[in-house]
Formats: sequence, structure tokens, C-alpha cells
Amino acid sequence: MIQEVEGDILLTSAQAIAHGVAFNDPMNQGLALSLHERYPAMHKDYHHWCHQQRPEPGDAWIWGGADNVRIVNLITQDGGYDGSKPGKATTTNVNHALRQLKKIIQAENIGSLALPRLATGVGGLDWSEVKPLIEAQLGDLDIPVYVYTVYHAGQQAQED
Repeated sequence: MIQEVEGDILLTSAQAIAHGVAFNDPMNQGLALSLHERYPAMHKDYHHWCHQQRPEPGDAWIWGGADNVRIVNLITQDGGYDGSKPGKATTTNVNHALRQLKKIIQAENIGSLALPRLATGVGGLDWSEVKPLIEAQLGDLDIPVYVYTVYHAGQQAQED
């Protein structure tokens, strides 16, 4: 069940937060920056995973921290290899990453998920392109999926 909400995704009650990044992303903008600042170990572990696994766009990786925090890094953007600047997201990458996210949710028994308007900020995609992908890939999940469509700093969303 997908529910669009407004508020600060960092205040979600969902069991996991998913967000879009590039390979070896510096996580210095948008939601990635907020997650990097809040969970510096996640950022360090993500870079270690990238160097070990050399993931492709469309892949996904879940990180677990203290207090059962779970962050799913979805590689929605091209670039970032060999120190190059991360590029823009593509709908193909987003679609593949959402498929991987669905597999992670099922394998990890995640009971609820929060995600932003994926790949529409730094990623550069239009929400009208991304929203149908989220609906197609995650709409049949039997868990609450909270899509944060409007950001309000410090405000908890109405998650039902």
C-alpha cells in the first residue's frame, strides 16, 4: 500500500528508508547528505561495499545500524566510477533499483518503508516519470510504503 505523505523523512516510523545514490557517491547533497551526517558509518560502509562489489546502476544495498536503523541505497544514478562526478539518474536505473528494493524488502522481512520522490532532486528526473515506476514495482507489497512527496524540515508525517 503506497501512501503519499508530507514531512521530514528522517522522522519516519518506517522500518527502512530507501534513497537514490550513485556508485561511490560522496553523499554531499539532498537526503543522502542528511543520511550521511546522521549515519556516518553507513556512508563509510557504502564506500567499502562499492569498492568490494563494484555494483552497477540499478543495484541496491541495505545497511543496518544501531537501534534497528535500516537504509537502502538504490543506485539510480550513472557515474561515480574512478572518482568521476556522479551523473544523472535514468528511469531504467530507477526501475531496476526498485526491483532490487522489492527483493530486499521481502528477504529482510521489512514491515514498512519510507522513500523520497526518488531520483527527482540531484538525480534530475521528473516525478511524473518516477511515480509510475514506484507504483508498478512496490504497489503490490503488503506493507505500508510512505512516499515523501513534500519535505517539511522537523515535521513528522501523517503515516497511517
